[in-house]
Amino acid sequence: MAYVLGFFAADGYITVNKRGGQFWCIQITDEGLLRQIKKTIEAEHKISVRKGSGNTSALYRLQIGSIEMCDDLRKLGFDERKTKSLVVPNVPQKFFPDFVRGYFDGDGNVWIGYVHKDRVKKLRTIRTVFTSCSLSFLTTVKQRLERIGIEKGVIRKGNGYHFRLTYSIYGSLKLYDFMYNTHILKNSFFLQRKKLIFEKYISLRA
Repeated sequence: MAYVLGFFAADGYITVNKRGGQFWCIQITDEGLLRQIKKTIEAEHKISVRKGSGNTSALYRLQIGSIEMCDDLRKLGFDERKTKSLVVPNVPQKFFPDFVRGYFDGDGNVWIGYVHKDRVKKLRTIRTVFTSCSLSFLTTVKQRLERIGIEKGVIRKGNGYHFRLTYSIYGSLKLYDFMYNTHILKNSFFLQRKKLIFEKYISLRA
């Protein structure tokens, strides 16, 4: 469930209609992952789809009407205007890897490339990035990760209103172990394509 909470922090939202109905929603392009989330929360609601056009992918949405669940999410700091006011909920440490992985699958990315391209010997590197419009959220994530030895994260202002928390080689490899620990994954899930990028880099270093 911590994974779902992390993913909601990244790609979820609460909406209230004109009649006072309250809904919490997740809308993403990965149907398989959304079905896993639906199964985890034991929802019977239908997943709707909005077909893409041209180069845009189809969007899949899970929308659940529940005043009680919306109120619970608000108590955790996820209100209707959470974009800039997002906070890290009080997730117990043993579930924090799931929460971070959930947020990473929603609003994070990882890539492999080269730095020092002007030198004779280029350096292959990996970068892991968490993005948010809430500086407070990223600061808290960084601080909690530092407590368990995942250090050297750097927060920078991006274009527009968002911020990025970035980890280079050392931090990225630590994050891989933290988010994809085999014992943890026995009872959770993840976006395979992102996990494979870490593993590709690790194989290139061997």
